[in-house]
Formats: sequence, C-alpha cells, structure tokens
Amino acid sequence: MTKDTITTAIVYHSGYGHTRRVAEAVAEGAGGILIAIDADGNIPDSAWDTLLAADAIIFGAPTYMGAPSWQFKKFADASSKAWFVDAWEDKVMGGFTNSASLNGDKLSTLQYFMLLACQHGGHWVSLAIKPANTKAAKRDDLNRMGSHVGPMAQADADATPEEMSVGDLETARLYGVRVARIAAQFAATRVVQ
Repeated sequence: MTKDTITTAIVYHSGYGHTRRVAEAVAEGAGGILIAIDADGNIPDSAWDTLLAADAIIFGAPTYMGAPSWQFKKFADASSKAWFVDAWEDKVMGGFTNSASLNGDKLSTLQYFMLLACQHGGHWVSLAIKPANTKAAKRDDLNRMGSHVGPMAQADADATPEEMSVGDLETARLYGVRVARIAAQFAATRVVQ
C-alpha cells in the first residue's frame, strides 16, 4: 500500500496563516486532505465523516500561551462524540505546531495532541528526524527545533507566512510522508489478518 491508497486527514487551526502553511506541507507529504478549523472553532459537518473514514489523522494548531489555540480545543472537545463510540480507535495519529518564539512552549501543544490521540485509542507517530543542533546548523535545516514528538515550526511575530523557514516546512512535509507510510503499514497488517 502507498500513500495514494491511504487517507490522511490533517485537521488544523491557523490564526494568521503560518500554521496553515505547515499544514499544507504535511498534506503534501502525506497526500492528505486538509480540514480547517474556522475562527469559531468549528469544522464542516462533512469533515467529521472524512475523519471517520481516514486511516490517519494529524492534528495541527499554533501554540498560544503554552497550549493549542482555543479553536483547536473546541474541536478536541467536540471529538468526544467520536470518542464515546471508539470511532477513531487504532487510527495512526500525529501532530504539529508553530509559534513565534523559538521555544514558545511548543512541546506542551504536541503533548496535548498526543494525549488526545491516546484518548481516542490512536497510534502516535514520532518525527524520526535527527535535530540540527551543531554550531554549523542553520535556520533552514531540518528539525532545527530539535523535536522528536512531531514537527515544530517557528515564524517571527512580524513575519508573513511566506517568510517561514523552508527547513521547518520540509520537516513538516517529511513528517506527512512518514505518517502516511506508517498508516499504510498498519493497513497492510489489517488486510493480512
């Protein structure tokens, strides 16, 4: 199985367009479907069916005040309807985030996503890209944030989405590839059984 036969849904909120760019990079890698959470914290009714049918779900949100945006949290609370009936159990899951600061407490957002995935009975996918942590490292290197849980991106508060690090976006794209590959492995195992 390939990413072409696997359905990956990327459900995300973006306040200023930066996290949307990361979501687009993840979707490009995964061959995935983007589901935007709107400014009121809602997704279209049909998007719930897309999430139900997906082999993999990837969560994304900016990190505001050390956690995902309230719009994402509203979505997460609404996902309790799926939780009650184990609708997302055994799906492959992952997540990504962005903030203006280099650290910005992004890890707490990824941990929030990981816990949400675990509550749904999902299988979390790590990043698996070594960090760029030498003196020679540059802004556009892969995994310059040094995350292992999932992609972290950083965009200066006064930067446009177009000015984001190409390394951050490529890290996100490669993560999408990895999630789709692992979802295909899981799907192949289910077919064999």
